Amino acid sequence: MLGIGLWGLDRGGMWGDESVTFQVAQRTVPQIWRLLHDVDAVHGLYYLFMHAVLAVHPGEVVLRLPSVCAATATAGLVAALGVRLAGPRVGLWAGLLYAVTPMTGHYAQEGRSYALVAAGVAGATLLLLRAVEAATARAWWPYGTVVALTCLLHELAVLVLCAHAATLALMRVPRRVWSGWGCAAGAVVLLLLPLVWVSQGQSGQVAWLVTPGWDRIERLVRHFSPGPGGVVFWGSLLLMAVGLRTRRLAAVALPLLLVPPGILMTVSQVRPLFHDRYVLYSLAGASLLVAAGAGQVSGVLGRVRFEGRRGRVGGRQVRALLGVTGVLALTVTFVHHLPVHRQHRSAAHRPDNLAVVSALAFRQMRPGDPVLFVPSVGRLAALAYPKGFRQVRDIALRESAPRSGTLWGREATPGELRHRLASVDRVWVVAEAYALDPRWSPPDPVERTKLAVLAEEFTVREEHIRHGVILRLHVRKTPTDVPSADEPSTGVASADEPHGGVPPADAATADELSADVTTVGESSAEVRPPG
Repeated sequence: MLGIGLWGLDRGGMWGDESVTFQVAQRTVPQIWRLLHDVDAVHGLYYLFMHAVLAVHPGEVVLRLPSVCAATATAGLVAALGVRLAGPRVGLWAGLLYAVTPMTGHYAQEGRSYALVAAGVAGATLLLLRAVEAATARAWWPYGTVVALTCLLHELAVLVLCAHAATLALMRVPRRVWSGWGCAAGAVVLLLLPLVWVSQGQSGQVAWLVTPGWDRIERLVRHFSPGPGGVVFWGSLLLMAVGLRTRRLAAVALPLLLVPPGILMTVSQVRPLFHDRYVLYSLAGASLLVAAGAGQVSGVLGRVRFEGRRGRVGGRQVRALLGVTGVLALTVTFVHHLPVHRQHRSAAHRPDNLAVVSALAFRQMRPGDPVLFVPSVGRLAALAYPKGFRQVRDIALRESAPRSGTLWGREATPGELRHRLASVDRVWVVAEAYALDPRWSPPDPVERTKLAVLAEEFTVREEHIRHGVILRLHVRKTPTDVPSADEPSTGVASADEPHGGVPPADAATADELSADVTTVGESSAEVRPPG
């Protein structure tokens, strides 16, 4: 898992959510605390943790290293669960299954909290089993502490308590175990209530989520498999079904696999909250069940005896051979799905690449040019990679992100913005494609003012498109800019052939474009708010 996590870790660009982690974690602790009162409280503990990490060295690789280490720990913990519940061979296979699943590798290389949450849930599940076996009140303290820290990293991890309750019910534990678990779970919920109360007031951050349907269920099932399709996928489902025969393991793995996603999808029918990454920790249950199914099959084959002239082969030799065969099968599965793993290590596989946007701005804009971000979340590119925007003027910005206690700064009022734009004859616009759709009607009056002034007073001179982000040069209209009825003209350079023969924007590396976030904030997460 460590090798897979480190492979291609420096992919040359952060996407929106990662850039939020990067710039927020480099603020001072009082600035982070101020931000959490208005936005992103759900990630507060993670930002404070990353503040300490990035104090060592603010860079993209360091940003992602905690997730790599967390995924590595999770693979080991999944293996430990398999050993405890079904033996060493099943434990080895479960850990390897978790490591080679593409979804694991994807979030192991992301500067967000989801891999750490998965590690916390796996550790808490192992501590649950130890507490059940110890059957003492003292044994529940480590369990409650780990669950609490995990839920503070992301509050939706609290659903693991429901999974653990189902596990205890399936294991038919005595009343004193229920009493100990209930005290630990109650303490976790009480500790989490203030965070839930604050985050409810910030629920607009997940307003972009949609009600999940059967397509999302199918997608999640495929993501939980070591292969998204073909023999590997269907074989995994079959082994998962067989693994239910390992009852003690199934009592732990099945609730972990089904309960958190099931609850979240059900709630999301009324209020959309579901996303695959919010239930990444349930992937451990799938790996355990598939490994248990393989263990059941190998158990049957292990009882086979082969006799010949030179002796008899069976028992320990067959079991050892089966163990090695399982490892080789997983290795072949990983090699077969190398294209999928390579895709996850490409910056193009993320929603956006802010390094490319900044590089394009660096090549196109002249010193002193005004720039307008539509919507304001597009300013994340300048915060993450300030070099591309260092010599230009953010014409809408009134107060920087760190000083204003916001993610991307506070902008001028509609009246102030009109006055500022009236003083320029050209302005560069950095916009998401949806923001330039005539049908888009933003609720924010500042965003509506941007679009209205651009439509009324400016015309497009150039247009360049990179990774779904549009960079346009708008110049003030003159009488000659009005097209005739017979010859309409857009004056826009082709997206495939940028104006002026611009060289590829990604010629500038992410390291060349990165700089201290505080500097950007003084000079001056993703289309939707980060979640």
